[in-house]
Amino acid sequence: MKGALLGRVLVLLPALVADGKAPAVQTGGRSAMTIGRLHYDGGGDWYANPSSLPNLLAAIRSRTALQVAERERVVTLSSPELWELPYIYMTGHGNVRFSDQELAILRRYLEQGGFLHADDNYGMDQSFRREIARVFPDRPLVEVPLDHPIYSIVYRFPEGIPKIHEHDGLPAQGFGIFLDGRLVVYYSYQSDLGDGWEDPEVHGDPEPLREAALRMGVNLFVYAVTSAQ
Repeated sequence: MKGALLGRVLVLLPALVADGKAPAVQTGGRSAMTIGRLHYDGGGDWYANPSSLPNLLAAIRSRTALQVAERERVVTLSSPELWELPYIYMTGHGNVRFSDQELAILRRYLEQGGFLHADDNYGMDQSFRREIARVFPDRPLVEVPLDHPIYSIVYRFPEGIPKIHEHDGLPAQGFGIFLDGRLVVYYSYQSDLGDGWEDPEVHGDPEPLREAALRMGVNLFVYAVTSAQ
């Protein structure tokens, strides 16, 4: 995984450019990077928020120097294409279930440079926590500290992950799993970033909230790409 990403990310400037864009990255290879939407078993609607990832990719393209595709790629944990993707996204309102083989693959993918963003769409919290504990039984989810680069790598979020869509009256929180100091799993809880990435007419979220969601998504993707090296 690391070798594949390093072959595609050839030049990385060490600091942000003056206009607030992400670190300037030039990609090699025959195709642009993209996000993988994880098709998982268990019955949950892994396909929720269909316009979210194309909109996030458009924001990454327009706001950073990263060359990314127009659409995400749907993958399972057994897909060969998994290993070409720096960022895997999963969401849904229902149950998540990984097979023993998928658990091993996901752990290896993350150990070798991959990044998983799980976006709780109000309904998958219990099953996601259960399954990710099976992937890393020795590494519990912990709240990501506010001084972590994921909250400042491009856009600053001094109070952490923004609250985008209200359901239960609980604060938004960002949880993670770290391997050798690298954040490999980010779990956006009670935030619903994907709703904010969707077309504006879908959920009717105010523009400031949609902008906050897109900015947080840009941070997540840039961190995933740069931390894999």
